Amino acid sequence: MSAAKRASKASADKVLVGIDLGGTNIKAGIVTPEGEMLARSRCETRAQEGPDAVISRMADLAERLLDEEKIDRSRVIAVGVGSPGPLSSARGVVVYTPNLPGWTDIPVSAKMKERLGLDVFLENDANSACWGEYWRGAGRGTKTMVIFTLGTGVGGGIVLDGRLLRGIDDTAGHLGHIIVDPEGPRCGCGNRGCLEAYASATALVRRYHEAVAEGSKSSLKDKPRGEVTARDIHEAASGGDALCRSLMEETGRWLGVALATVANVINPELAVYSGGMAAAGGMLFEPIMREVRHRALRPPAARLRLAQAQLGDDAGVVGAAGCALTRAQESR
Repeated sequence: MSAAKRASKASADKVLVGIDLGGTNIKAGIVTPEGEMLARSRCETRAQEGPDAVISRMADLAERLLDEEKIDRSRVIAVGVGSPGPLSSARGVVVYTPNLPGWTDIPVSAKMKERLGLDVFLENDANSACWGEYWRGAGRGTKTMVIFTLGTGVGGGIVLDGRLLRGIDDTAGHLGHIIVDPEGPRCGCGNRGCLEAYASATALVRRYHEAVAEGSKSSLKDKPRGEVTARDIHEAASGGDALCRSLMEETGRWLGVALATVANVINPELAVYSGGMAAAGGMLFEPIMREVRHRALRPPAARLRLAQAQLGDDAGVVGAAGCALTRAQESR
């Protein structure tokens, strides 16, 4: 569809605005009720300027997109904002978040609604990404799925029987804090042995340096300590580096231990993996499934499929819009 036709269609039909609030960047998009992204933009968060400035920047971004696409406000069903938490989606309030200094009890939905004159629904950013993949990505056609986001930490989200699982305190879905070893290393949350402490990109790099310090050899040995990344380890593993291959295998094994527990508890059809490490594909997926088949009950293990996320950077924006659509429909 040409840009002119897309603009014409957008002006004639109802749309949603999705916003993905990150510590570094704010991403926004105009999304149809069918999940098609009509337009997208981004800007720097500049979190050091405080909550009011960031909220104003989110509203500016939404308004600019609507103006550029020539979309009258009356055609906007709702605005969805995906934000780091903890937060209250019901009240539209960010309770606090380490990623955004000074954000304590910030009424995001109310402030955005006052600025835009539109209904605004707040959602946890991981839940937004989960819903995006469920609605328009790798999870299309499923009823129950989970997502693991593999980055600096390990995030997650759960869709159970077609509904996003939030929990009574909006803290459901923290799959990175499944305990896989009670005596394991300290996690950033303060506990010991969380999946995040074993299977995040940060943990992979830490385990690489621990192995080298103990005498293991690697093709990355000449790279300065502070410059080794999870991508480097994956690429070295793909190139035949035995240590890096072993570390990737071990990462997959820990992910499989956690997924076996999830399989037994909620019996998902699909587990989706997103983030840079998910590009490892079979290097992770094979040990994951070996552990699931070894540890989970036979019926959920037999049903479960694995997939890479499909939406990339758009997942949070599309998911925030999709969550807003669902909640707007439920509130009417």
